[in-house]
Formats: sequence, C-alpha cells, structure tokens
Amino acid sequence: MRDEQNLPHDRAPAAEAGSQPSPQSGAQAGDRVSDRVATQILDRIARGELTPGERLPGERQLAEQMGVSRVSVRAALQRLKTQGFLAAVQGGGTRVVSTAGDMDPALMAMMRVEATNFYDLAEIRLVLEGWAAGRAARNATPEQVEEIRRTVERMAEAGRGRLRTLDDAAFHLAIGKASGSAIYLHILSVIRDALTHLLEYQRHELFGSSEDDVIIAQHRRVCEAIATGDAEGATAAMRAHLAWVLDHYHRTAAGAAAGLPLDPTPAVQRR
Repeated sequence: MRDEQNLPHDRAPAAEAGSQPSPQSGAQAGDRVSDRVATQILDRIARGELTPGERLPGERQLAEQMGVSRVSVRAALQRLKTQGFLAAVQGGGTRVVSTAGDMDPALMAMMRVEATNFYDLAEIRLVLEGWAAGRAARNATPEQVEEIRRTVERMAEAGRGRLRTLDDAAFHLAIGKASGSAIYLHILSVIRDALTHLLEYQRHELFGSSEDDVIIAQHRRVCEAIATGDAEGATAAMRAHLAWVLDHYHRTAAGAAAGLPLDPTPAVQRR
C-alpha cells in the first residue's frame, strides 16, 4: 500500500480499489489546504514577519516554503484579498494591506486645518514609542539591534542635512520592527507620512542646528538600552527624548500670541 506520508500535502490519498471517490472530495481537500495556507500567511502578518505594505514572496516561493501546490497558494491569496488582508500589486505580485492609504491623507488634512492636532501626535508618540522601545529591548534580535545602531550612526554623519529626517524616521521604524508587535507596526503605517512631516518640522524649524548633538545623544541612549536588553531604561530614554521635544513645543506655544505656530507642511514643500 502506498505510503500516504510521501504524498504532497495538498493531494488526497488514492481511493481504495473498488471504491468510488466522491466528486466533492478533491475540491474539499483543496479547500482545506488553501485554508491552511491562508492561516499561515495571516499568522506571519500577526507576528510582524510580514509588515504593512510589504510585498509577499511569489506563488512559487510560497508553495515551496509551505510544501503545497501553486494552485492552493493562489486560492489562499485570493481569499485573503477578498477579506481585505492583501492587495494586488500593479505589475504583478501581492502585498500586505496597510490602512495608511486611506488614513494618512485624512490625518494630514486634520493637521492642516487645526495645528494643535500636530502637537497631539507628538504627545501620543511619547506614550506609544516609549512602550515600543521597552518591547524592543526585550525582543530585538542582534540583527535588529545592529539596524537600529546603523540608523543612529548615519544620523551622526557630517553633511547629512535634511537626510537626517529620513534617518530619524528609519530609527523609529527599526525600533517598531524590533518590538515584535504587528499591531504597533500597523499603527506606524497609518501615521507614517504624518510622522515624517512631524520629524521634518522638528528637525529643521523647531530645533536649531546647534541641538543636533543633543538629539543624536538621546537616540544613542535609546539604542544602547535596547542593545543591553534594558527594557525600563529604553522606555525611560525614549520618553525623556520625546518629553524634551514636547518641551520645545510648549516654549514655542508660550511665545506665540495665540495657539501653536505650527505649519504641518514641511518647509521644503512650501518653497
């Protein structure tokens, strides 16, 4: 008798001699395999292995990874697209859906209408990113720690200019990935553009260039706490950094006649 363990995962065992296979049995077996594939992909999204906006491996690669046929992979991907977890990429392929495409423009519009909303985002960051830094200290792999460290070192390079905004954003994203929280990564994806604009404003309008060394030193303290696995220290260092940022907002507001003199559109875009 043929050993069933040697059969491909998505193929039902051969029917016994003399028996009539059910017309529905093959379809049901295929459905069960595609369900399993869909569940495995969702698990990878939930664990943060596949992040919002990230492109999935091709059907052939996924089929090889999971030990199933491309037909089963294709059915699973189609099901997840229908459910709103995945989306087709122009030119071919599939990516993890991010709500940023719908939410981020609306978020920026809210900030342009009412500048205090921009300040609210800075306050929310203190809570969320302090938590994420602590999680990263507990969960980061050596490779993730090295990536966080590289972003700080790039930030410290002479002549980076406005590229420091991108370095800053990359630093906070690297911490998000190291936190191991898929929920937090999805939150970051929603506020991604708003966060970049916020960092642009802070770097080049709220702070003077003389404060670059202070900012870099604060980022280094966060990095080193994560590298040593000091969750409390990482949380404290991130909150101290963001509290310092908020203090600048308070002082700017105090010097204004009314409200916060914030234009959430970066200066480079207003020129």
